[in-house]
Amino acid sequence: MTSRPFARLPAFRGRRRHAAACAAAAIAGLTPWLAGRGSRADQPAPASVYSRRTPAEPGGTAQATQAADAEAIGGEDAAAQAERIVASSIAVFSRAASVSAQIRQKARVGDRVLVGTGRYLQAGQGEEQRFRFDSTLTCDTETFELTEVCDGLFCWTHRHNADEPPSLQRVDVRRIRARLAELKSPDAADGTAYLGGLQRTLRMLRHWFRFSAATPGTLEGTPVWFVDGAWLPDYLAILLPEVKQRLQEGTLTPADLPDGMPWSVRLAIGRGDLTVRRIEWLAIPGQRPVADGPLEPIALLELHDIEIDGPVDATAFFYQPASEGLIDVTEMQVNGLSLIR
Repeated sequence: MTSRPFARLPAFRGRRRHAAACAAAAIAGLTPWLAGRGSRADQPAPASVYSRRTPAEPGGTAQATQAADAEAIGGEDAAAQAERIVASSIAVFSRAASVSAQIRQKARVGDRVLVGTGRYLQAGQGEEQRFRFDSTLTCDTETFELTEVCDGLFCWTHRHNADEPPSLQRVDVRRIRARLAELKSPDAADGTAYLGGLQRTLRMLRHWFRFSAATPGTLEGTPVWFVDGAWLPDYLAILLPEVKQRLQEGTLTPADLPDGMPWSVRLAIGRGDLTVRRIEWLAIPGQRPVADGPLEPIALLELHDIEIDGPVDATAFFYQPASEGLIDVTEMQVNGLSLIR
């Protein structure tokens, strides 16, 4: 199986302002439809989700290597393998001494295509872990910018979407860690997955989706696993209560979801190093309602020039913005914090 970068993306309806939400979707692992759904997007899945047979988290390099070397097989073992590959890939980022990667993005909002670039930097482990995520997307004459910086004390998020006033938010990292410790989270030492950057993107994808198949293939000449995931039904019912009955009946189709909401997700993960190289959010293209049709990407994020455990300029994590317009959202984040799968 081979995959072409930046395949044709379908259109989905949306106002001009939704371009900003779509930009955030490609970067933060969210999608435009979540922007108006309030706190439901941050709720944990019901207990029934976690009571299902879930493969154990990888314990080290040996298990990660076994997952990477195994061949795709059918049935329950295929789902277990897919989950192990994704979990092992997340562990590569969380345990690395450093990460450096360049980013390409593409998405479509209505008939407007957004194309962007960015970079991700991460250094340190545990409480010493820092990260920086920069992204710029453009469409016609409009530009959408996002910067996330965690300096170990605070996590800053700066957004400037087209002609809207820029926004600046701050979260006290120490309070996030303290709350995670109260919840007995294994991530309490650093909390990066709860703050932002690529770790949060990947962890939230695994929180929402159950990965069930891993198919070997190539991506731009690199051997990869194409790992496919579908919504956890109980969690989808939280986000979209109106489809709960159809979920229970087993009659829900991709055409039943709101425009711009993905039906599934696909990750391209290196078979040699278990590094995520591409994330695709998939849905049916075209106007609604649609009875059926092929799934195509509605948003895409690619990582390239990836370097693990290499040198990183520590000054990248120094961030001292002007205080004008600053909103401290720590209290809201702490009060709404729940454990990620």
